[in-house]
Amino acid sequence: MVVVVIISVLAAVSVPSLQRIQRKAKVTAIANDFRVFAAAFDSYAQETGTWPAEVAAGAIPAVMSQRLNATAWLRKTPMGGQYNWEYNQFNLFGTYKAAIAISATASAPLPLDVNMLYDLEHTIDSPRTLDWAGGSFRLGTGIVPLYLIQQ
Repeated sequence: MVVVVIISVLAAVSVPSLQRIQRKAKVTAIANDFRVFAAAFDSYAQETGTWPAEVAAGAIPAVMSQRLNATAWLRKTPMGGQYNWEYNQFNLFGTYKAAIAISATASAPLPLDVNMLYDLEHTIDSPRTLDWAGGSFRLGTGIVPLYLIQQ
């Protein structure tokens, strides 16, 4: 009986730690995707002098089909939703020229996970501050994760 109680206590203590580790792994994957995709879009803009046209969530801008890993861009993100190229848009904190968002689609809903949003903010921007209106990581309209490339 004592052994069962000890195992139960250990399991109860380890579950939250395991959940934090899993969330951190997802956040790291998303932050890496944002940076890799942003570099491809920025490279395109530097070479052509313009950004790709706006497309729907889960679609690759036609001019980026040879520059982006289509499998990575089109898949469901680790937090749900799909990557979405946003060009010349307005959100809660003003207008921006170029950004990558994670948006809900019919095939990939985007549940609201506040802890993951906080972790993304701390991973991408500063771990010491929480600023949804500054830095590269922001919240877009509808509280969607948004990685700003150009203001």
